[in-house]
Amino acid sequence: MDQNLSKFNLTDTSLASTFDLTLIARNLKKKIVFSYEPIAVKIFFDDIIINDGFLPGFTQATKNVTTMKAMISSSSPFPDGTDISPLKSNLKNKNLPLKLTLDTRVEVKIRKLKTNKLRVRVNCDGIKISLPTEKSSMTATTANVKCKVDPRFKIIKWTV
Repeated sequence: MDQNLSKFNLTDTSLASTFDLTLIARNLKKKIVFSYEPIAVKIFFDDIIINDGFLPGFTQATKNVTTMKAMISSSSPFPDGTDISPLKSNLKNKNLPLKLTLDTRVEVKIRKLKTNKLRVRVNCDGIKISLPTEKSSMTATTANVKCKVDPRFKIIKWTV
């Protein structure tokens, strides 16, 4: 995964930012096909949402590497009572530690067997990005990023 931050404008009441994301999904299986619904993306600093948006859904064939590129822009006010002082103090270092959360539903096809759509959340921590200048965007440092896949499914569906 690659991230470029091309716009970052923080005021006391709002934040405007633009991220260029490159997501790489690898399917090394010979007989399994994955179909992903649109992917909700949230980028956090601590508990403050820096940016959010969606990546398009896609189907990933067997023995395949899929690369998706998307620009995610947002400009929104902070909710009342949001403490942005930790964010401001990190800006003095010109380096932001970020977290990334991806939420989607995925359908798995193994030969002729097809599963129901399963909810999946991917949490990535350890992303560090420098602030952009007016002339250039900044690339995130992703060498020490740790991502955890969290499948979210119901074991039993109760009916009455």
